[in-house]
Amino acid sequence: MQQRDMLSQDYYPMLKNMPESDRPRERMMRVGPGALSDAELLALLLRTGSAEESVMSLACRVLNRFEGVRGLKSASFEELIAMKGIGPAKALLIMAGLELGKRMSTALPSDRFAIRSPKDVADVMMEELRYHTQEHFVCLYLNTKNHIIGRETIFIGSLNSSIVHPREVYKEAIRRSSASVICLHNHPSGDPAPSREDIDVTRRLQEAGRILGIELLDHVIIGDGRFYSMKEKGHLA
Repeated sequence: MQQRDMLSQDYYPMLKNMPESDRPRERMMRVGPGALSDAELLALLLRTGSAEESVMSLACRVLNRFEGVRGLKSASFEELIAMKGIGPAKALLIMAGLELGKRMSTALPSDRFAIRSPKDVADVMMEELRYHTQEHFVCLYLNTKNHIIGRETIFIGSLNSSIVHPREVYKEAIRRSSASVICLHNHPSGDPAPSREDIDVTRRLQEAGRILGIELLDHVIIGDGRFYSMKEKGHLA
């Protein structure tokens, strides 16, 4: 179904002319949301098309305009309402749906969830960080049981040692009485392989943590569906 998302808007007939079993709402009730394409899910949010265009064709046209869900995620209200068939109400529905998905993906796990591996870190943060077009440097603050007790975005921009200062990282750790810290940042290119600067920053943060008695457990780099653990690869002693 995913291939249908980016087809011409002329591909889809009006819903009333589609077999009932092929309509997005009926398909979702029958097979669940995970089986629906991006266009079908968007059509459910939009609800209606127009006299000249089916809601499925409108959904495809919106996805084409923003080059898929990744681009739609960053669409502004003004960009959405500039499209024929998208008024303020539909634009707000799209933005509300995307924002809800974002908040769900960034919600901290419950106190019972403990970080035990780099994969746990990636599972918590992948969906938030993988789509950013700028680097985001984020810290997770943990208690003695490795439960996440806080999170802070330290900066947004290119990673270098003059910007990622230990003072900013460990100030929040001290304020939260954290036992340890896990740092993360994303690579907008999608390739999580570390640069020389990434490795140097990691070692500098580890040294500062040792002085303060707050362990740097890991520095995880998030790519597009992939991650790189400094701890796992031997960059943290």
